[in-house]
Amino acid sequence: QVQLVESGGGLVQAGGSLRLSCAASGIIFDIYAMGWYRQGPGKQRELVATIQTDGSTNYKDSVKGRFTISRDNAKNTVYLQMNSLKPEDTAVYYCNAERTFPRRTYWGQGTQVTVSS
Repeated sequence: QVQLVESGGGLVQAGGSLRLSCAASGIIFDIYAMGWYRQGPGKQRELVATIQTDGSTNYKDSVKGRFTISRDNAKNTVYLQMNSLKPEDTAVYYCNAERTFPRRTYWGQGTQVTVSS
């Protein structure tokens, strides 16, 4: 059974930092691209950051320079370090695991991040 379990969300003041973690089980972690998505109130889910199996990364423009995605294949865990948080970063953050051949996509249950002004 595949599980992606997020942790590290919470309430923080604007300008503060949080570190999200996503622990994966039931998959061969190092062959999956990993990502963080978010869904704010009344908004669609959007991509925040991805990290490929070779370590290459991609970020949503509005988080570049503030967020850093990383992975530890030995711990089957992906992280999202979020600095200089803004109220518009408030959302439920979801962990995603994806492989191409065969096509497989898995989601975590989400963790709430709330940034107060």
